[in-house]
Amino acid sequence: MNAQTNEDPLNNRDKSTPLRVLSRSDLADVPITPAEVVRAVEQAYLAFAAGESDNPRKLSVADPGGSSVSYAMLGRDGRRRVVAMKTSYKFDPGHDRSTKRYYTTITLYDDTTGAPIAMMDCARVGALRTPAVSALLVRETARPGAESALLIGTGTQGRNALPHLLAANPQLRKLAVYGTHPEGLAAVQSHLADAVPHAVLEVVDDPYAAAATADVVLATAGPGTEVALESSHLAPGSVAVLVGYGLAPSTLVDADRVVATSAAQMALTGTDMAGPDGTLRSVDAELPQILTRGAQARRSDDEKIFVYNSGLVLTDIAVAHALAARAIAEGRGVEVPLWD
Repeated sequence: MNAQTNEDPLNNRDKSTPLRVLSRSDLADVPITPAEVVRAVEQAYLAFAAGESDNPRKLSVADPGGSSVSYAMLGRDGRRRVVAMKTSYKFDPGHDRSTKRYYTTITLYDDTTGAPIAMMDCARVGALRTPAVSALLVRETARPGAESALLIGTGTQGRNALPHLLAANPQLRKLAVYGTHPEGLAAVQSHLADAVPHAVLEVVDDPYAAAATADVVLATAGPGTEVALESSHLAPGSVAVLVGYGLAPSTLVDADRVVATSAAQMALTGTDMAGPDGTLRSVDAELPQILTRGAQARRSDDEKIFVYNSGLVLTDIAVAHALAARAIAEGRGVEVPLWD
């Protein structure tokens, strides 16, 4: 489906169109491939780099005691002509899975007619968008000849990481995963087998030893992980991508080069990676500029590159728009006359 033509069922809707509410279950099995997600995310970055889209800095508030944090993000996709607002609230006082609460939504508006498109649960959007961004970051920063990748963590991001990684980096044929939850390891293997049936995945017991020979490290573990790879554990010429947890601050401090999706967002959410003096290392290049060849990702084969994946709401918009189009075409969700 071409999001830029009048054939798009989400555009040219009358201004009186009710708001379509799409729940988590409505979106859970909407078909979309990792390659399609990667393509949508890349197009969003290219539009942003070309000045066609707007992505203001996110707002955040947190409980002083650290029990909760929430974000609000606004963006406009100039190619799709869609405006969206995303909210995210996490309550996690003790880093305990049984008490953690996380709610995130995104609301889409058609910026050609002014009509609301949908208000959606954003869990699947984030679960797909983030690994697609990581896949693009690896594609642009991995050294020539890179063929091995280590995944740390088997939560939502870990389970979706490898199918998207291979969609953009099919040359990565030596795959390894470290995790401590059997059900998570089984889910990682299942997701990979569904997307890439021929792929072989090794489960490793020692992430530090595995990192020493990995060209790519994807750190997607949760905050309770005991893994904290130091710079000295990483192989020369490797790329270490921080999505969740699993990397120590030295991987950023000692990196030969630092790449981020957004330097401003890294400054806001990456403070736990500050060096011994409390200073957060600056970013050398951002992904949108790298994709348009306005900035250089890698300068030599032996550089160690630290990558910070914080995402931009524009990538959420791209994936949400694709999912909403398919869900609405199938008659999913409930229409609510919210403003009647």
